Amino acid sequence: MKFKNINTMKLTLFIGLSVLVLGSIAYVSSKTGGFSSQKNETIVKDTLVDPIDNNTYLGDNIVNFGMGLLGTPYVAAGCSKNGFDCSGFVYYVYNNFKIKVPRSSSQFENFGKEIPISDVKKGDILLFLSPTRNVIGHMGIVTNPKGMESDFIHSTSGREMKVVITSLKKPGYTRRFVKAIRVL
Repeated sequence: MKFKNINTMKLTLFIGLSVLVLGSIAYVSSKTGGFSSQKNETIVKDTLVDPIDNNTYLGDNIVNFGMGLLGTPYVAAGCSKNGFDCSGFVYYVYNNFKIKVPRSSSQFENFGKEIPISDVKKGDILLFLSPTRNVIGHMGIVTNPKGMESDFIHSTSGREMKVVITSLKKPGYTRRFVKAIRVL
């Protein structure tokens, strides 16, 4: 290819490089799913979790799913719609969203990210001491975040013996409260 002058050569080179760069960007974008500045995605333990819609926080979906299980009986070691223990309930709810959490309440002691109770959001997990031992022995999912007056949904072996919503300000839970964690 012969060029009559240096300016024509520079222009041709510039256009060629521009096409090459833009083509590379388009190729990479197509392989990675494109540009998604509008999408609210969460990655949890190498799993992509997509909210149901862009305006809904995943914690709302978790709480709504859990609310559908209100009244399910307490069953020791239970982890199904037939009955739950406290950790079985949390495990079942999170597993519905393909979020892996431990099955046993004691395994939550060093799991997730500890957050101040004043910063809890829907879907965060509250951990409590066992009523009889100095270990993590109970847990629930925050439904109405209000710091130390937050409400949470959980499967209780107490008087109700079912999935219920309780306030953290209830003395039995306030006294046993250990920490809040976030896994979302």
